[in-house]
Order: sequence, then C-alpha cells, then structure tokens
Amino acid sequence: MDENDWVYHGEGNKNLVVAHVKLSRVLRLLKYPAEDSENPPQSAEQAFRQIQNIVDFSSNVMSILLGEKFVHSGEVVKLPLEFVRQLSIKVQHERPGKGVLTTFHTHTWNYAVHHLYFFIYYLYSSALGLRVALRQGDRHLQRLCSVAAQPDPKWGFLPSSKHVSKDIKSKVCRFCMYQLYKVATGKWKKRSLYCPLDLFSGNKQRMHFAIRQLIEEPQNNLKIFKGGQCIYSRKDSDDSLDLNSLLHHLRPYFLQGNNRFNCHMTNKAVLNDFIQVLMNALLSSEGREGGPVNDRHAERQSYCDASLFNKERSRQGSQGLPGDSVLSRILQTQMLDMRDIEELYPLYHRVEQHLQDFPKQRARLHIEGPYNKEFLEMLQKCPAEDDGSVEYAATKIHQYLITKTAKDCSIMVALVPSSDKEEEDEGYSWRRGSRPPPFTSLVSILDLDPKPFDSILYQLRLDQTIVSFYLQTRSALPEDSVSSHPTICAAPEKEECTLLFHPV
Repeated sequence: MDENDWVYHGEGNKNLVVAHVKLSRVLRLLKYPAEDSENPPQSAEQAFRQIQNIVDFSSNVMSILLGEKFVHSGEVVKLPLEFVRQLSIKVQHERPGKGVLTTFHTHTWNYAVHHLYFFIYYLYSSALGLRVALRQGDRHLQRLCSVAAQPDPKWGFLPSSKHVSKDIKSKVCRFCMYQLYKVATGKWKKRSLYCPLDLFSGNKQRMHFAIRQLIEEPQNNLKIFKGGQCIYSRKDSDDSLDLNSLLHHLRPYFLQGNNRFNCHMTNKAVLNDFIQVLMNALLSSEGREGGPVNDRHAERQSYCDASLFNKERSRQGSQGLPGDSVLSRILQTQMLDMRDIEELYPLYHRVEQHLQDFPKQRARLHIEGPYNKEFLEMLQKCPAEDDGSVEYAATKIHQYLITKTAKDCSIMVALVPSSDKEEEDEGYSWRRGSRPPPFTSLVSILDLDPKPFDSILYQLRLDQTIVSFYLQTRSALPEDSVSSHPTICAAPEKEECTLLFHPV
C-alpha cells in the first residue's frame, strides 16, 4: 500500500482506476463531486455497501446473463486511509481537466473494487497474455507483445413499441441520433459514422465498415492498448488522433507470415487485417453453431437509416451472430426487456407513488439491491402481462435497467500472436502470407455497474431531448453533409491485392 507503486490508468464519469507498476492489479475507486468533500453524502458503511452491490451485480446477475467466461468480477477490499489520501494527491496532476471537479472522499472512501488475476487484461491487455507467457516461459516479453482493443458496442437494435411516440425511433438508432446532439453541444467536434446495428448485424461487410468507422473517429468509444499502455483513444474533443502512429504500432503483428515485408504492407492492409482479427474475436463461439440471435430481432428492421453503409445491401438481411459469441450474448441481454423508455415511465411512476406512501418497502422491491438469489427469483417470476401490481412494475424497471447496463458496456478484446506450434494445436486453417496471422484471443465484458433505479426520469428527458433535436436538425442538414467524412481506406467490399516480386 505504497502510493508510489501505483500509477494513474484512467477514469470515467464515476470511477477512477490506478494500476500497480509491478503486480497484475488495478484499483477502481468511485468518485464524488469535489464540493461534497467536506460533507460526504455517505458513511463508510454505506460506501462499502454500494461498492459491494456493484460487485454482486456483476457476479450474480450480469455473469449469468452474459456468460461466466465473459464476466470477471473483482472483490471489495478495505484500503488504509492515509494511502487513499496520498494516492489522491499523487494522481491529481495526471487527471484530465474535467476530472479534477471530482474527488475521493478520503475519510469515507477507504474501500475500492480490487480486480484480481482475471482483470489483468485491463492493465496488461490480457489474462490470456499471462497464460500464454507461462506456457512459453517469458512473462515480461508476452506482456509487451500483447495488444488489446476496448470498443463500446452500444445499443444493437431498434425499438418497436406501440407506445413510442416518434416513428423515427424505429428507423434511426439511438447512437446515430445522439451523435448530432453531441456535436451541436460541443461534446465532440466531428460526428462518428459508426453505427451499432452494423456491428451487431453479423454481416461481415457491415461489421468491417462499423469497426473501421469506430477506429477513424473513436470519440470515447474505443481504446487500443499495447503492452498495457493506451496507444490510441480520444478522451475529449481537443485530443488529436494519430492513426498512422497506431498502424505503425500494429504493423509488426501482421508481418510474421511468409511473403510479408514491411515496405510492401500499406497502412490500408494493416488496418484491414487488424479489423479482420477483431471481427474473428467478436464472432468467436468456440465451435458452436451460429444463426439469428433471436426471433424477435429477426422480425425487426435490422438496419439504421442513418448508417452510411450501402442501404440496399443492408436490407438483404444479416448472416446472424454465432449463438455463443460475445456480441450475441450482449444483444440477447439488451433485448431482455423490449420496452422503450416512454413505455416504461408509467411503471416507474407507479412504483414512485407507492414508495411515497410506503418508503420502507424499498428494500423488499430491491430498489438499491441487494443483488442476490431473491433478486434473480423476482426477475424470473415476473408475469408476462401487467397485473397492475407494484411488484410487476418494479421488476420490469429492474429488467430495463439491466438492459441499459448491457447497452453501455465495453468489450475488451485481448490479442496475442500465436506461435507456429499453437496454430497447429488450435487447428487454424489460414495460409501463411495470405491472410492475417492467427491470434490467440480473450474476450471479456467490462463496465457492468447497475444503473440507479431513480435514473428513469433523467433517461426519459434525455431521450426526448435527443429525438427532438434530431428531428429538428435532420431537416436542416444538406443531403451530402455526412458523406464527405474522410476515410483512409476503401469500402470493405473492395478487397486489396498486393503484388510481390521475388528474385529468381
């Protein structure tokens, strides 16, 4: 517990992460607004309970829905008070400008989520990297040789509900609508052309297009790591991106096969190969048969009208996600409850009124957890039709909030190039020199915190703002306003060919 052994690793709206310089450990600490530091809103006991809820939700709920192989929960540990104080001082100068408006409560926040062995992928790119390193006998080298990508896939389907007030919501995805609002309000300077429906389609050309757009304009929805260090991301609108530098980092991973030479491999080829490797990891199902994820998904419009991928090709349908792939598991969890926020709000209002009259029933309805066996039973026993009860309303809200967590999660894809021996053992069929070299991959799902029960009203107002702004702005945009977005490589359906000359 020496603060000098820990380094700043990053932070989001509610959490800050520090990493140990020698051990495979990260500490995740929750944040509060700095103005609350003198009068903390929670006692130490309440703080412990909140953090334990986060771990319980991940291990007892999301792990079951998404699959244990994808979810690796941490544990709650008590930290020395002085350590937290000194750590806060040490990392302060490394935090981005907006981050300093938040702080730890050092006299109450002496707990943190301590991610153990399986969270090595967050710091060193992959738990898999350690596993392979142990097999090859060079742990340090394997860490440096591993690369990881952390995309945020977002909402993978369009809502279709009789209670949706705006028809546009069944034609344009939430992410694409939100982009116009974020650019207009100054959150980002340029719109991302990534569309989640393309990624979740299962169609490899649409997926290639989606990942390419995510790389070209990642905003805060993509991070790429090498040897545990973030080499490509955008924290805010003022951050500059160096795509050529990223491709320089990635190039050595794709030069291992025969007939691959540095001077002959273009940036376009490196990028396409990297995208192909990510797609393979996202579609991996360990040999299980694939197919449409869900009949309910097949019945819906599977393309977004705002996507720039060829519309006619999108309408031809999807190839379907492999049933046990990470994207399939996330999409199934997102579709656990199909209600739109507009349809859900009357149920929330029912619970809110009930709790005003009977405030002590918050625990019985699991408003703030705990996320235990009883909570899962409540979800499973929910009747199919609304019986007018507060129990039905509360359960449906919980289901919706679980889907919201799945819509806001991150995927960590850790990659380590396989040796020739491993390629034979794993049964890879790629020809050397013809396609990207095989990688051993580990895919995990991050950012699985429970959403606050009381956030429903905020979510409703945000949804109304986004949709209203999109409808107003779309009519004022020129037809070619988004088609001039620069790209660095051709459309995915135009396969690149490289001519190689050999001495004879």
